[in-house]
Amino acid sequence: MSDQQPTSTAPPAATTPTGGPRVPDKVSLDGLEDRWDRAWTQAGTYRFDRTATREQVYSIDTPPPTVSGSLHVGHVFSYTHTDVVARYRRMAGREVFYPMGWDDNGLPTERRVQNYFGVRCDPSMPYDAGFTPPQVGGEGKSSKAGDQLPISRRNFIELCERLTVEDEREFESLWRYLGLSVDWDHHYQTISGEARAVAQQAFLRNLARGEAYQAEAPGLWDVTFQTAVAQAELEARDYPGAFHRVAFHPADGDAVPVVIETTRPELLPAVVALIAHPDDERYQALFGTTVRSPLFGVEIPVLAHPAAEPDKGAGIAMCCTFGDLTDVQWWRELQLPTRSVIGRDGRLLRDTPAWLLADAGAAPGAEALWSDLAGTTTFTARTKVVDALRAAGDLDGEPVATQRKANFYEKGDKPLEIVTSRQWYIRNGGREVPGRELRAELLARGEELSFHPDFMRVRYENWVGGLNGDWLVSRQRFFGVPFPVWYPVGEDGEPDHDRPLLPTEDQLPIDPSSDVPAGYTAEQRGRAGGFVGDPDIMDTWATSSLTPQIAGGWRSDPDLFERVFPMDLRPQGQDIIRTWLFSTVVRSHLEHGSLPWSDAAISGWILDPDRKKMSKSKGNVVTPRGLLEEHGSDAVRYWAASARLGTDAAFEIGQMKIGRRLAIKVLNASKFALTFGEGPDSVVLDPALVTDRLDRAMLAGLADVVDRATEALDAYDHTRALELTETFFWTFCDDYLELVKDRAYGAGAAEVGPGTTSARAALGLALHTLLRLFAPVLPFATEEVWSWWQEGSVHRAPWPTAAPLREAAGDADPAVLGAAGAALAALRKVKSEAKVSMRTPILRAVLEVPAAVTDAVAAVAGDVRAAGRVTGALDLVSADGGGDGAGAVVREVELGEAEARVKG
Repeated sequence: MSDQQPTSTAPPAATTPTGGPRVPDKVSLDGLEDRWDRAWTQAGTYRFDRTATREQVYSIDTPPPTVSGSLHVGHVFSYTHTDVVARYRRMAGREVFYPMGWDDNGLPTERRVQNYFGVRCDPSMPYDAGFTPPQVGGEGKSSKAGDQLPISRRNFIELCERLTVEDEREFESLWRYLGLSVDWDHHYQTISGEARAVAQQAFLRNLARGEAYQAEAPGLWDVTFQTAVAQAELEARDYPGAFHRVAFHPADGDAVPVVIETTRPELLPAVVALIAHPDDERYQALFGTTVRSPLFGVEIPVLAHPAAEPDKGAGIAMCCTFGDLTDVQWWRELQLPTRSVIGRDGRLLRDTPAWLLADAGAAPGAEALWSDLAGTTTFTARTKVVDALRAAGDLDGEPVATQRKANFYEKGDKPLEIVTSRQWYIRNGGREVPGRELRAELLARGEELSFHPDFMRVRYENWVGGLNGDWLVSRQRFFGVPFPVWYPVGEDGEPDHDRPLLPTEDQLPIDPSSDVPAGYTAEQRGRAGGFVGDPDIMDTWATSSLTPQIAGGWRSDPDLFERVFPMDLRPQGQDIIRTWLFSTVVRSHLEHGSLPWSDAAISGWILDPDRKKMSKSKGNVVTPRGLLEEHGSDAVRYWAASARLGTDAAFEIGQMKIGRRLAIKVLNASKFALTFGEGPDSVVLDPALVTDRLDRAMLAGLADVVDRATEALDAYDHTRALELTETFFWTFCDDYLELVKDRAYGAGAAEVGPGTTSARAALGLALHTLLRLFAPVLPFATEEVWSWWQEGSVHRAPWPTAAPLREAAGDADPAVLGAAGAALAALRKVKSEAKVSMRTPILRAVLEVPAAVTDAVAAVAGDVRAAGRVTGALDLVSADGGGDGAGAVVREVELGEAEARVKG
């Protein structure tokens, strides 16, 4: 597209948002964040133009941060990457749809509310319209459930909504201070009425197409939060345990016991079989026989299954319902009975299980032992069972300590149990159904999606390939999107889950705990012949997987949705590829038959000084507000942009200091460039006025930078674009400005000549280009300078192209600038070593330069002489061999005395 640069000798007059002078006497980064945020808001600089066509739009599925107290520096890191993309695409001519969302439902918000207000949700409690929480703030208060006041679900949800509003206000303030170019007219909450309606509508359509279903089955359960947990939310952690060798006695009275090894002896009352590998010769004679469980005397079969591991422990294992996922596999495939002993609270059942009663054939002491175990935690039960085994002589040796891998909920601190419960699922290829190869379809979507960096694709493929079940989307929590389902209640008082009652889409959103299905009255709730509402809420990912639909107006604004969907970019962290990225692909594939976006930009992690990932759970995070205020937002953004996508980065204050130095240099160098002659109005942007070889060489080098930086940004490599721009900028400041300043000032000339005009035009073109190259990373410093001499915002200016720079440069060689800079550096080195002022004149000098650049240095000798204060002869001598100018050496020199100043 056209660079749209003015060709008049004077650009339009500009004004600052404060109405101050175009170029201030003193420049500073202080206060730029607040001042420019106000100016951008007032001018609508980042407002999305919804009349743009889909081809003109670049839409971003912005990650909605979890509203659970505060953002940390990892958020600043990854969101800066997204903002650099947004700013670049906007300047490159796209109309950028850049909304912001708040992920405010689910467990993190509930936990924060519990601790902040000192309450916990108890759905059996009545609603209190005048309720006042016992505390506000939570500092120094207990976080134990027993110390928290139980309140109704409705009161609890009201507190959740109250606190999220306060947190979201703080989040927005920080994002504005960081300089995110979000259109704040487009923001959403994942718990808002619109978000609830979108999530419920998508679920009802999944249900109608057979993609959502309900099943009662064993599944992973967090006993602390008392909710089901999906495969994507698991973390395998080391957990201390012990191997116990336990003897099972053959039911036929054989004196030789069968010894198994287990880390969970408390599950002995839940055992349903002993399992060994079918090829294990040690147990061939036992297959088809039965044994009795120690202590409890329950008769169980000895069976074969290929999933048993002969080289692990004793090679034979007890199958309990349920100790781990292998137990579930054996139970399902061998059609074993269910003998569950652990409840949803993680404690052993309080009622004696039927199979442990004397009349069921259990051992005489089984009921008495169970009465001692009933209601205890698994830890206490384990101790009691081991003591009983030891006393009965069924413990072979003493327990041997070990570290075992256990599944944890990613937000939990206790190992998960496996509990049978009724849950909702959405098909995701984890369990294939006849007539559809969903897993293959989703793998094909992964191939279609462009990952940045591309090696992140394998994480998606490995996750999809390793799925062992469908997506469990229901949670037994309180603050979230409820399932839009009721069930008729039979005359026996039991809900009929096979005949769900559903609302129509125009009735959404609904809350089945307070709304009434068609054909019923409120008085029939919970009664025989009446109805009950589904008590569960959707997993937070079941809502977040619909962020393109929520932000894009799928349900409420089809015109907007047509313009922004499928979106262009999903930026996110690498750790949630298996959750957020994959689940969003699933929902879009099922609902729209397409990807939700064309590209995914995956950020790395921030590492602390010990090279560990920063996270709230580890307690090693840094809150960003202080960093932004101390170093400046541009400096912190520079640190973030210095890390490539997909690469973990260290938290480095030193890198932020470098960024602050760069931002200050942008201000100072720009002021220097704009105050030659009569100020900014004397700086021209006409390529035809550039005639000097040094000026053309500088612009030739800058043209190369523009091409390469643009190519890098198109490839989502913001780090490379920044490196190229920054490297050139320091050369521009250290070499070009020093070489050209006398000529640009018109020093010694009675009137402005072609050389001065050329310098000023080159300076204008270079500054006009460099500010735009830096703008995505340093939005505040570049906008400040832009306001000194240009109309509008630099962030709405067109992205620079190389064409006008190459027009001015002609056939100039960019190496000329480097050669001239090296020559000047050699002359200055002599003065430095002599400890005299840089203003000391050089009466005569012999300068040796590489033969390859001798002609280049000779062509710009006038600028070298002026910058080096050479008043007499400057003889150039060609050195043998090649070189790029870096080898310039002063062989002979005579320094003047008039302005000599010995350094102290």
